Amino acid sequence: MTFEFTVQPSFNFVKSFGEKFNIPVFKNSLQIPANLGEGRIKWVDVEPGFKFVLHHYTLKQDFHLKRIAPDAEPNDLISIVFNSNEIPAGFTADREDAIQFLKNNGSSIQIASTSLSTETFFPANSEVYFCVIGIKRQVLSALLRIENVNGPLATILNSNTLFFYHEKMNPEVQRVLKQISEINDQSKLSDLYYSIKTHEMIYLLFDKLLSRADEKQSPVNKADIDKLYVIRTALLADLSVPPQLASLAKMAGMSETKMKQLFKQTFGDTIYNYYQNERMQEAGFLLKHAGYSVSEAGYRLGFSNLSHFSRLFEKFYGITPKKYSLAG
Repeated sequence: MTFEFTVQPSFNFVKSFGEKFNIPVFKNSLQIPANLGEGRIKWVDVEPGFKFVLHHYTLKQDFHLKRIAPDAEPNDLISIVFNSNEIPAGFTADREDAIQFLKNNGSSIQIASTSLSTETFFPANSEVYFCVIGIKRQVLSALLRIENVNGPLATILNSNTLFFYHEKMNPEVQRVLKQISEINDQSKLSDLYYSIKTHEMIYLLFDKLLSRADEKQSPVNKADIDKLYVIRTALLADLSVPPQLASLAKMAGMSETKMKQLFKQTFGDTIYNYYQNERMQEAGFLLKHAGYSVSEAGYRLGFSNLSHFSRLFEKFYGITPKKYSLAG
């Protein structure tokens, strides 16, 4: 199941999706028919120059969503994608499959110019919370009210170059995303609630982006982004093996210098720090949800010295792995 689209000033995602799959649209909302799955897609105009599309569904088929870059010159519309995938309800596979599912379908936020092509893949039978905010640069600038911006924010608000940033979705953003998906459209104040919650998501995202270093930003293209995700996928493939920069650069077809610079710019951290953070997050999952003992989790993640594993874990979580595994 594939849907391709190009963002234009008058483009309405819900209407176009409905036409593609022959689904009726009522008040800028559609219900996924039973033959495709269950759930809905809804379009909301928050204010002029600020709109969002909510996807909340479980589909029976894999779904490939492709945004094609328009032929025109870069525009001032910014796309912010909040994507939260969870283990499907009733997931009965063994713990190795559960770990692999989460690793391949982790929650994330992407901030990009709409003049850049992007692709998103949703595996079949997984509950998807997916929200896309389209906001014009001047509207976002008026919301943030920040003077003398630098780093990523300067690129997003002031530059005409193509940009792409990736953030991990923290639990607070996931909570708001679920709240949005559960809004009762029959309420007379539903539009106000949508507005409050979308503004809250923007606040939480840019509060995180502002913590990034104020370094010079380089323009990116679709090929660069594809290569960076190849690198990220390789990092996540086996968290027991530390990254080898020369091998990663060769695999992606980039120089080490360019790879390191664009990876940090896009994902907000160095390759090694990103690897270590993912390693600790998987350690937490192994202990809390997959039934691993402290020693099993440590050895699985490549630690021959369990004391070293415990120190790193406690530094990351603020609690020892043993206490973490026992906490409710």
